[in-house]
Amino acid sequence: MEQVAGSIRFNTDSAKMEIYNGEQWWEIDSTSPEQQTGGTRALFIGPDQVIDFINISTTGDATDFGDVHYNTGNLDGSSDRTRAVFSGGYDNVISKLQIESQGNSSDFGDLTLARGNINVCADRTRAVFMGGFTHPSPTPAGVNVIDYVTVQSEGNAVDFGDMRDTHYEGMGFSSQTRGFVAGANSTPGTIGTGEIDYITISTLGNSAGFGDQFETSTWQRACASNAIRGLIMGGRKSPTEVNTIEFITMASLGNALDFGDLNRIARYEFAASSPTRAVNAGGYSSPANNNTIDYVQIMSTGNALDFGDLTAARNKGASASNGHGGLG
Repeated sequence: MEQVAGSIRFNTDSAKMEIYNGEQWWEIDSTSPEQQTGGTRALFIGPDQVIDFINISTTGDATDFGDVHYNTGNLDGSSDRTRAVFSGGYDNVISKLQIESQGNSSDFGDLTLARGNINVCADRTRAVFMGGFTHPSPTPAGVNVIDYVTVQSEGNAVDFGDMRDTHYEGMGFSSQTRGFVAGANSTPGTIGTGEIDYITISTLGNSAGFGDQFETSTWQRACASNAIRGLIMGGRKSPTEVNTIEFITMASLGNALDFGDLNRIARYEFAASSPTRAVNAGGYSSPANNNTIDYVQIMSTGNALDFGDLTAARNKGASASNGHGGLG
């Protein structure tokens, strides 16, 4: 009988419950965001050193979580069930946060190459830092480096492979097996590649092509996912920002499809997800940053609804949650 993504079974050999993600059966965690934080918690990190958080299953304004322990911008990150890791600026610093307890970030280790505007994805074990952009002075350049860390083991990143292009200023997202980059650019001053790339997180190797965005020339976008579907939201389509939301089914290959619209046009937003909802927060809406948080139900299609507000208007920060698609 053909398996359907989202099917659940009891494995009599392992005596564990499992869920099918469209590619293979995965063991269901014995812990959950409900046990750890009373529901899936989303963190919106920086770039003004401020960290906000929300419970994705509710609605309302964000609350102060703590501070980034050093002054930096252009942050990007992801997480496992209990720890978020992120990198920022155009240096090689990796930082960490404990999702279940409020407080400030601290040092984790270093990237293999100093860069910013990285696309980050994660599963239950690894966080993978894909692409990025070297310091704008004296010679700005996109890079195709991929490196990774084991989230629960502090230390420096290790080489993973290469992107097939120099993707930067997009966002990463993941299923339990695959990591993705979308909404990125490859050449300074151009209009975005429209490409979607993927890797297999548990292995080492180079990225491959998945398909193209619905808005093919749009970049500086925000992404989020559950275990089955990935969403690509907002961004810049020269000469302005857009409010488009599109989606892919991560177990297949192919182009993104139209999902609906955000409540605002924006680029450089934060995005995070639970198994059912994706939230999109902040971003730059010309001529200023905004503090709006929108949400959608991931397995439906339609326009976003108002969730609440960030503690301040901001953009170009990192996002993390303890219930995103890479965690099942």
